[in-house]
Amino acid sequence: MSSHKAPVARSTEPPVDMLPVEDALDRILSFCRVLPSETRAIDDAVGQVLATDITAPFDIPPHDNTAMDGYAVQSASTDDAAESNPIRLRVIGELAAGYLYDGAVGPGEAVRIMTGAPMPDGADTIVPFEETDEFGLRAPGQEHETIEDVGILKAAGPGNNIRRRGEDVRRGQQVLNAGTVLRGPEVAVLASLGVGEVEVIRRPRVAILSTGDELLSPGEAPAPGKIYDSNSYGLSALVTQYGGIPERFGIAQDTIPALTAKINEALESCDMVITSAGVSRGDFDVVKEVLAREGAIDFWTVKMKPGKPLAFGEFDAPEGRRVPHIGLPGNPVSSLLAFELFGRLAIYQMMGRQPHPRPIVRAIADEDIVNTDWRRVYARATLSQDEDGRWHARLTGPQGSGVLTSMALANGYAVCPEDRERVHAGEECDVIMVDWDHPLD
Repeated sequence: MSSHKAPVARSTEPPVDMLPVEDALDRILSFCRVLPSETRAIDDAVGQVLATDITAPFDIPPHDNTAMDGYAVQSASTDDAAESNPIRLRVIGELAAGYLYDGAVGPGEAVRIMTGAPMPDGADTIVPFEETDEFGLRAPGQEHETIEDVGILKAAGPGNNIRRRGEDVRRGQQVLNAGTVLRGPEVAVLASLGVGEVEVIRRPRVAILSTGDELLSPGEAPAPGKIYDSNSYGLSALVTQYGGIPERFGIAQDTIPALTAKINEALESCDMVITSAGVSRGDFDVVKEVLAREGAIDFWTVKMKPGKPLAFGEFDAPEGRRVPHIGLPGNPVSSLLAFELFGRLAIYQMMGRQPHPRPIVRAIADEDIVNTDWRRVYARATLSQDEDGRWHARLTGPQGSGVLTSMALANGYAVCPEDRERVHAGEECDVIMVDWDHPLD
């Protein structure tokens, strides 16, 4: 697309009633408090945050053990060993992992040993099978027959192929700190310590509610003037991806009693309420009015496109709780993008995770990104690198706030700042990287 288009007309002065994106995020996060802890089985706590430090109750490994299959011997018994001069040692026993050897290894003796087995008393080195003539002593089909002696083909130094007691973890060592996010490696560490349950910050239960008389649920028959509710399903999926527990409360009609009843139902059990639609200036946009009656409005417009009509505040909930509410726009792209920018980090904060923003790269815009009304534009784009390693951002097609496929195709949001009318094709711009496959990174 040419970068020499005529400028798009826009108002000469920026609007004064819209909150900058950073200020809106700060205010949302200031309302979102870390939730209490709960006890969870370690295999059910992936993605959650440790509420307490974890201290090792014993050494890991608990004994000196062998790192290889082979023979436990005294290193001095192998000093003169070579392929041309094998040193023959008497095999006095065999030891598998999980067992202790009842006896001791003396000069000229060896214990056949498997990986992970504790070192027998008297032995100070491991000779791997590959450095012995064991395989030549056994005929086919006799692999499990006992042999009386073995030839050592290479001298073994003291400590070879031995994992020392406490090499990984020492008793009393603080292994994991409170605030650690549990991933596969951390769960494995807990299991290695014999820990089956841990105290973690619980996941927020997030109520999701769509509003609008025009909405149908997927599975219902199409009807004139109706559209299917995509917002609550997309938002529910994102809540799950970001570590929360979604609870969909269906569709509320565009009336104050209907919406109030749905919200009060959600407040019985949920830690956050997410609504979509009903937050702009239309006659039937009732979310702001219900929020003002049942709680408090903090702000309701943000200087961004798409996603300007975004209401935020708190509801009064049972037991004196204050439950944050994010009122998202009704247009599907606006709803999902605003949740990505604000809802994701709100969930992280409630889970005790650090609310880190997505990584940003500088990329060359392959097409113009136009800004018509002093708002920060988030254009859905695909990021790729050229042969020189430079990032490029190509728009995913039409950028209307109802073009839902533009979100599904995007792996980044190309940004045109508030104070610019256009990012020209060929110019660099900030692009927020989105990795849908690894949403918790």
